[in-house]
Amino acid sequence: MNFTATVTNDVGSAGVTWSATSGSLSGQTTTTATYTAPGLGGAVTVTATSIADITKSASAAIGVTDLAGVYTYHNDNNRDGVNAQEYALTTSNVASATFGKLFSCPVDGAVYAQPLWVANVTISSVKHNVLIAVTQHDTVYAFDADASPCQTLWAKSLLLTNETYGQSTDVSCSDLAPDIGIVGTPMIDAATSTIYLVTKTKTPPTTTFVFTQRIHALSLVDGSEKFGGPTAIAGTINGNSFSAFKNNQRAGLALVNGKVYVSEASHCDNGAYQGWVFGYTASDLTVAPDVFTPAAHAPTSVESGIWMSGGAPASDSANNVYLITGNGTFDVTSTTTPNHDDYGDSILKLSTSTGISVADYFAPANFGSLQSGDTDLGSGGTAVLVDQPGGPVPHLLIGGGKSQILYLLNRDNLGQEKTGDTGIVQGVTVGAGIFATPVFWNNQLYIAGAFGTTTLQAFTFNPTTGKFTTPAGSHSGDTYSFPGATPSLSASGTTNGIVWALKTNTYCTGQATSCGPAVLRAYDATNLGTELWHSDASAADGAGNAVKFTVPTIANGKVYVGTRGNNTGGAASSTSTPGEIDVYALKPN
Repeated sequence: MNFTATVTNDVGSAGVTWSATSGSLSGQTTTTATYTAPGLGGAVTVTATSIADITKSASAAIGVTDLAGVYTYHNDNNRDGVNAQEYALTTSNVASATFGKLFSCPVDGAVYAQPLWVANVTISSVKHNVLIAVTQHDTVYAFDADASPCQTLWAKSLLLTNETYGQSTDVSCSDLAPDIGIVGTPMIDAATSTIYLVTKTKTPPTTTFVFTQRIHALSLVDGSEKFGGPTAIAGTINGNSFSAFKNNQRAGLALVNGKVYVSEASHCDNGAYQGWVFGYTASDLTVAPDVFTPAAHAPTSVESGIWMSGGAPASDSANNVYLITGNGTFDVTSTTTPNHDDYGDSILKLSTSTGISVADYFAPANFGSLQSGDTDLGSGGTAVLVDQPGGPVPHLLIGGGKSQILYLLNRDNLGQEKTGDTGIVQGVTVGAGIFATPVFWNNQLYIAGAFGTTTLQAFTFNPTTGKFTTPAGSHSGDTYSFPGATPSLSASGTTNGIVWALKTNTYCTGQATSCGPAVLRAYDATNLGTELWHSDASAADGAGNAVKFTVPTIANGKVYVGTRGNNTGGAASSTSTPGEIDVYALKPN
């Protein structure tokens, strides 16, 4: 980083001397210097001191990150949503005078998936921080994460010959509109520089469209296909076969113990369908024998889709995978063949040691009314909480859905289905339907429910009791309409916590014109009543039109937001709606 100093009324043009609290300065002159960051992350101050009058100086604060990347949905496989290696953004400088929108990167369709970020990728012999974005037109973009104006490093359409992306009219469902392509958040394997993602495409034969879903493994460097991919997603259990047409790949991908896990639900509950989980070997994209459905007896049993409002399956250190199913038949009758049971409206612990099998489960005692009332437990995602080795329950899991309850569970015994839900650790009432994955940081859990006058809330965890204190300890001053928000959090270790959330000022369905502009909001994590900044305070900071269930990504002093295009809504009625990534950061001095 290059610095230049200008000294007003500098007698004899003496210039300045340079200093830095860490790192090194080179090429120093009395007016310029080049700063090289240290190997460790942290806050650094570079100072220029007048030679003519040493009582006069000026300083620049720099945040040096040691974050390697945001490779997956909600930051890590715990799904806790925290980047604790953010040193540039603080509760002091995220303010209207110093923080705002820097630039936008245009893309060819709406961005439903969370943008991903990778540090220090060498592309065409130049090292870049890279932002990966995917669209409903089945296109993948790699942007320079810092260049303003936006710089596209590479872009690749994953449509094959005679293919196009799907449309909402094809599946008679407006939840994703108008286009259907790459929906779930991809997964990046830093060890092999590979991006894993799932496309949905259609090919027009003589009379009807043929739909295909494929898992791709792409080079992070140039977007080329790897490991023999792509592979068409397919599987059969008990005579029931996966349907690429009926099923919707909404949940984020998960990479666990060398397998990429792909979860499937439906479009608008259009039946008959089943939920599915596929485990593909990351090195060659094979699937056998890792195929699972929580509705094994379909069509007698039904549904049990895995969508979690875009959340991704979580995992623990033993490579168990945790997810929540939506409305469906619950009928656990077999003790010897767990894959032949039905787990609608359940939180599942899946063993991945040999194939995919149910190791444990929790189903609310009112599962029947959840199913009949369209009150999916699986509308929200699940998160593995930080281990509590000194607490009454060392290994905790949390998640919930439309019934407004966050279930705190023991990962070593999820609680199964018991009268009165006596197997759970705690039920935390949020006060609104949950279409989100919570954040957990510094013994605080953050979540915004959906509908009406719901606020962003912070619940305090008590390590001694192993439970959350209720009601919430702090609330945002503003409210969240549907679908609430999955927040993200940036911090410098255990300090300078900022909760970031996307909201809309209108009820946001999947239709292109319904959501209005996305609004990015930032709150002090120690008290959500203290709002630091919001993007709708200034026209210059306005984001594109909102997309349901999207999540902001915070990395290296910037916040990245995926949208469906400019906030004037000019193209919102088109079947080729464009999109954009809006980038927020500290304003240049």
